[in-house]
Amino acid sequence: MRICTTYGTAVPLKKGADMHEIRLDVFSEIPEGIGENDIITLCGKDISNVPESFKGLVDVGNSTKKMSFRKIRSRHDYEGTPDPEAIIRMLSEGDQEISKGAFMATSFSDLHSIYLASKMIGKKHVLLGMGELGEVTRLRQDVLGNEFTFGYSDKPTAAGQFSTDEMESLGDDCSIVGVTGHPLHHTKSPVMQNAAIKAAGLDAIYLKFDSPTLDNICDVMREYAIRGMNVTIPYKQDIFRILDRVSDVCYEVGAVNTITNTDGVLMGDNTDVEGIKFAFRKKGVDPKGKRVLILGTGGAARAAAYAFSDMGCRLSIAGRNGNTACDVSRAFGTEIHDGSVKDYDILVNCTPIGIVDGQYPADLTDIHSGQIVFDMVYERETPILKIAKAKGCSTVDGADMLVGQGAVSFEMWFAKEPDTEVMRRALE
Repeated sequence: MRICTTYGTAVPLKKGADMHEIRLDVFSEIPEGIGENDIITLCGKDISNVPESFKGLVDVGNSTKKMSFRKIRSRHDYEGTPDPEAIIRMLSEGDQEISKGAFMATSFSDLHSIYLASKMIGKKHVLLGMGELGEVTRLRQDVLGNEFTFGYSDKPTAAGQFSTDEMESLGDDCSIVGVTGHPLHHTKSPVMQNAAIKAAGLDAIYLKFDSPTLDNICDVMREYAIRGMNVTIPYKQDIFRILDRVSDVCYEVGAVNTITNTDGVLMGDNTDVEGIKFAFRKKGVDPKGKRVLILGTGGAARAAAYAFSDMGCRLSIAGRNGNTACDVSRAFGTEIHDGSVKDYDILVNCTPIGIVDGQYPADLTDIHSGQIVFDMVYERETPILKIAKAKGCSTVDGADMLVGQGAVSFEMWFAKEPDTEVMRRALE
């Protein structure tokens, strides 16, 4: 990996850097020691600010003017990513030594477009995705055929940058895993998994892949050599149909929350089931023989139905959609809830209420202190947990489920057990 270190303020240059980018909107004068391996970026300033003796590259933005300096011509789109053909057209014209394109990446399709363009462009190039979703492009220089990539020294100069130190520690062939869903602003999986990765001494990183659709997710996982992906709301059921293989548990549950990429073969699994069991073990509660009411009918609810059935519980389902409630009931042999919640031993919230506004699919008026309330929404006081606290109920923490399911995913990707205590502390 060849990293060009860029600077958000006029600090001393990083010693030992492969390359430096000197932005003329940051530096009022060219620092000593800049040479033929480095870049001066005009940032709208006049070319006269570049010393005549400079032997390195000058980033002239979108200018097509001829000049005596070695030239980078760069195009930026802060709104989105064009299709591959458009990227190639805009970067192919001109007499520049290197064509640079930086595009705001907001979907898997954008990452796919950047990859395809990188394979078809005839010029030396640097193609990057901006924003959080574009982070993967900065770590895959070889995959994209980029002449170099960028890291920052003191503070980022573009959305989605890593520091040079981070990139040097990871390298171009680091393992990349992550989570997809939409939206992902609430997820704490990255902080938890990255803590486990660090504790295990792995050359890896866990990223967020927030995309409004699943279009091209399989392409992107193969193209960028993404080792694994967790899947969360709203894609746990939709992802099922587009993977190469899925485990028997996924067929039973009807939902996938973990993908493993083995030499391009994408395997789906469901670790939510083990996460639920882990959370109850941590609480010291054996649910066997208990009456359980599951609130919700989506992928998380189906995982809960599978887990509690496997633990020997008697189940009921409460859902706002009668058809999906019937589907879950038929799949797991459960009753459909209609009435009071007072006769249940355990209440399980599998809806996203607490992250989003809404009403639970059951009247919670009769919750009482003899019950256990388990909410899969973690690290916040949701409405059902507020009621449970007021009524003196025992609660099972959704964060423990997150740790449990994340630990199983981690082992699938890295063939190594993570430190679950490190993962739990990271969430706190």
